[in-house]
Amino acid sequence: MQKITPFLWFDDNAVEAAELYVSIFKNSKIISSGVMIVKFELEGQEFFALNGGPTYTFSPAISLFVDCESQAEIDDLTEKLTAGGEQQRCGWVRDKYGLSWQIVPSILGELMQSDDERKAQSVMDEMLTMMKLDIARLQAAYDRA
Repeated sequence: MQKITPFLWFDDNAVEAAELYVSIFKNSKIISSGVMIVKFELEGQEFFALNGGPTYTFSPAISLFVDCESQAEIDDLTEKLTAGGEQQRCGWVRDKYGLSWQIVPSILGELMQSDDERKAQSVMDEMLTMMKLDIARLQAAYDRA
């Protein structure tokens, strides 16, 4: 077991949520499941989910960051995670359980870490106009700065 494991509090649908997440991400599985707790793995990262009742809900203060290699992956994950949820600005989505995800292209970090402040700022300005992140638009903003 990994030393630090995210623990997610759901009302009464932890198993349903875990099953959805496992169906969306490759290399994922339900490890164990009971009435109160389900343990699952997404892309090698273990999670616990609890049916804890309505006392607590998710907020965007905690999100799951997903590093995407392609626009196709961004498009696919955004579509699947927003089903019953909502798309938000700058690549953030909230799934139907209220959990926030950041669907981000790998190249964004490279573009934003440029030594050229104008290029990095141009990428930031372009990103702030987007809902779902678009790699071609981000790259174009970098190139034209």
